Amino acid sequence: MRIDHVEGYLALSGKTKTYFATAVSLWDADFYVKVDDDVHVNIATLGQILSKHALKPRVYIGCMKSGPVLSEKGVRYYEPEHWKFGESGNKYFRHATGQLYAVSKDLATYISINKHILHKYINEDVSLGSWFIGLDVEHIDDRRLCCGTPPDCEWKAQAGNVCAASFDWRCSGICNSEGRIWEVHNKCAEGEKALWNATF
Repeated sequence: MRIDHVEGYLALSGKTKTYFATAVSLWDADFYVKVDDDVHVNIATLGQILSKHALKPRVYIGCMKSGPVLSEKGVRYYEPEHWKFGESGNKYFRHATGQLYAVSKDLATYISINKHILHKYINEDVSLGSWFIGLDVEHIDDRRLCCGTPPDCEWKAQAGNVCAASFDWRCSGICNSEGRIWEVHNKCAEGEKALWNATF
């Protein structure tokens, strides 16, 4: 899917709104998932996670976090509107990390309907979380959506706890993803037949 949007880090919140609005208009689905292109995803495992929440109307699923609001210009993830979050040193409200998250149909529809009035913070994951404050939304924190690359996801897979998504925290995705995606897949994949045998 291509959306009418200009790429750039400072435009990610707008891109997120456009994505959900476009996806809802094109497909009727229980969930809409946003995933970065440098994240390894096990589709069957992700589907199993989502299917457990399919009967809930307003669900926001991801690896929930609450990082510091950075008020110093020039640092990575600087928040120009830091003053809105209170005193220096405060943290953001809980929100899903931006590498992969899912929202239920009702929430994606809410974003689509209200896209023109939803506020955009500099960080796209913070913006998404802010759009649900004040709504009756169930936040699901599932750590299988934010596993590390090998050996982390490999050990978890060997123990029978397959990860749905794997990436390197220090790179906010798989470091050198073009060169390493097959390595991560070979060590952390859910198995060749998992998707074909999955029932949701």
